[in-house]
Amino acid sequence: MHTISDYQGYFVEYLSKKTITKEPVTLYEPISYILSLGGKRLRPTLVLMTTEIFGGSYKKALDAALAIEIFHNFSLIHDDIMDAAPLRRGKETVHEKWDVNTGILSGDAMLISAYQLFENYEGVVFQEMAKLFSKTAIEVCEGQQYDIDFETRDDVTIPEYIKMIEYKTAVLVGASMKMGAIVAEASESCRSSVYDFGRLLGLAFQLQDDYLDAFGDPKTFGKQVGGDIIENKKTFLYLKALEFASADEQKQLRGLFSLNPDDPSEKISTVKYLFETTGAKEATRTEIETYTQKAFSTLDDLTISADKKSLLRLFGEELMNRSV
Repeated sequence: MHTISDYQGYFVEYLSKKTITKEPVTLYEPISYILSLGGKRLRPTLVLMTTEIFGGSYKKALDAALAIEIFHNFSLIHDDIMDAAPLRRGKETVHEKWDVNTGILSGDAMLISAYQLFENYEGVVFQEMAKLFSKTAIEVCEGQQYDIDFETRDDVTIPEYIKMIEYKTAVLVGASMKMGAIVAEASESCRSSVYDFGRLLGLAFQLQDDYLDAFGDPKTFGKQVGGDIIENKKTFLYLKALEFASADEQKQLRGLFSLNPDDPSEKISTVKYLFETTGAKEATRTEIETYTQKAFSTLDDLTISADKKSLLRLFGEELMNRSV
């Protein structure tokens, strides 16, 4: 087995060999651009690591990992268009650097390119990959639509919110791990368990992201603290605060989430105060821990060696070990 950083390096090297620009340049250059912006390469790293955990060679999984990374970045291009986002990883978004039509078409080409990569696998492996990928891709789209719908709804429930972040974020983490298990031709029970491990860890990670958006250290979080509050996003913190709040506090919170002040600092501090005093802050910490432990419990169902289980646990601990 290699280290997590080893797998990241193997993937980045492979990506650099596969990234090409051809005619028409205005279609392919934006693809090379978005793939060059970096990021943690979390999902393709998981494909490679999981393949070796189940006895395969990471080299066989490189095309599957690339497909996952291309799909992820395709979704980012289209998300940025929908959000009218000016920046991605500190750089201009594709639709800002080129235009919206280019962003849509280059994104479409990326989705097709991701499917093409599965053609490098044969028989049952190809069928299982394509089936998993199609299921995951449509769920990601559904999650994105739920997220959009929630912006104009005042009756979002916590189960609905959990389903939204599961589809929008967590299923692709689970699919990345299951993809590696398919390449390694692991048993169906192992594929299912490692998918659940990734999915549950993805849920914990997204809930932690919500938490850190309000209560993280700006020096280590890497994003503007309070961004979700500024955008009036109905996160788990917000929904829990409404659940626990008095009638007056509910009215105050809903009122704050209807405002878009030029200087949001007072709004952020007031909302954070309500998150704390209602108990929503502590409830969110508890929920993060619950999903993390649910993920770790799935490792008991994997028929792999103890050291490989330890590697998966270590990965989970490192993923969740962000400054709060």
